[in-house]
Amino acid sequence: MEEERSAPADSAACPSTSGQSHALKPTVILVIGMAGSGKTTLIQRISAHLHATRRQGYIINMDPAVTHLPYGANIDIRDTVKYKNVMKQYNLGPNGGILTSCNLFATRFDQVIQLCEKPREPPLEYIIVDTPGQIEMFTWSASGAIVTELFASSFPTMVAYVVDTPRVTVPQTFMSNMLQACSILYKTKIPMLLLFNKVDVARHEFALEWIQDFDTYAAALEVESSYAATLSRSLALVLDSFYANLRSVGVSAVTGEGMEEMLQQIAECALEFQDIRSVKDKESKEAARQQKEMARLKVDIAALGLRDEQLVPGASSRAGVGAGGSGVLGAGGAAGTGTASVGGSSENDDDTDEEAEGAGEEAE
Repeated sequence: MEEERSAPADSAACPSTSGQSHALKPTVILVIGMAGSGKTTLIQRISAHLHATRRQGYIINMDPAVTHLPYGANIDIRDTVKYKNVMKQYNLGPNGGILTSCNLFATRFDQVIQLCEKPREPPLEYIIVDTPGQIEMFTWSASGAIVTELFASSFPTMVAYVVDTPRVTVPQTFMSNMLQACSILYKTKIPMLLLFNKVDVARHEFALEWIQDFDTYAAALEVESSYAATLSRSLALVLDSFYANLRSVGVSAVTGEGMEEMLQQIAECALEFQDIRSVKDKESKEAARQQKEMARLKVDIAALGLRDEQLVPGASSRAGVGAGGSGVLGAGGAAGTGTASVGGSSENDDDTDEEAEGAGEEAE
């Protein structure tokens, strides 16, 4: 009974448009990154950390070409789609086979959502999605958009973009990774967390300095005078707005460094998602209200028997002048007749001027 009484209080504390509190729902973490950045190994470390701290996680593998998973996946795309069969059937190469397999899997992703929404005891806290190294899946492919939208419509969802820290010590490579992260952020439109992986090999503080201080990044580019260096320097200025609200954590899939800080940042991303979703809900409600008012206005106009052409600005006033002119100026004889015709008004004015001039000459 105490649990039943406490549930409404929790729901009231964190309202949700779906009628269920986001606080009671697990946070979806879309782990995205370049091939070789250590996504799968990092997920293994996250899974081990969740088990060690007695937190409930649910792992989904969406990489159809992986040969070995170091963790136990609750849902595996390889159980549904056979990657090599897709390549043979559609005459595709490796990359095309991966993207097509993900597209086929996305057609049944509503079943994945149903499995994630299934009540459990204890309830889930995190849903972790391992994605293939072909990040174009989330930049232009249909499967990435479907997966993101379905998750975001049911759960607080965020992107964890994994960066290979030892490789981005080169300024141009760093900028390439940031552009990829920026494109994914503006495509998915959900909160993003940068995970600088492999900090046991190379510390990530240099990357944080490059993000926070343009002059530091520009100084690192001074050693080169190539076109790529000049372009990277210009892009760094463009990405200032991208860097402004960007969260980042240094982690190690080998040593487990940064796991707790990462989970704290994930919680903040979940809160940010709720704020974004509430704003979108308000905008959609306002748009629906405006459409409803417009429909009601059209019904009222139809009931009054008004035609669309009568709503053209100035049309009704011109009609009123024409009708009223003949009545008001009717006592004046020809003057009333002249104002009733818009097209003939200039000719009548010319005739009147000529008559006035003739009368003046006769008087002389």
